[in-house]
Amino acid sequence: MLNEPGWQLFVHVCAKYSHTKDLDALFEVLFTPDEKEQMALRLLIIQALLRQAKPQRQLAQELGISIAKITRGSNALKMMDSHTKTMLKKFFKINSKD
Repeated sequence: MLNEPGWQLFVHVCAKYSHTKDLDALFEVLFTPDEKEQMALRLLIIQALLRQAKPQRQLAQELGISIAKITRGSNALKMMDSHTKTMLKKFFKINSKD
């Protein structure tokens, strides 16, 4: 269960960091190497799914992960609001077609 006050504190602390070096140092304290790896992998999955360039099974094979992880990323995208999806597409330099 998500601790909402704790999560909001985390989001606000992250928003205060404007340099990636500082944010990386903060994440070194807050996350284990495995947690950082899982977050990085989730971002790669979301990026690949937004690009819609490859079938999910191919993505799973290329990333060396189960199709279930790709499916979880796909389900997260389906629940994502259009503003967040547009922001991510802009960040990843993906032509936006919602």
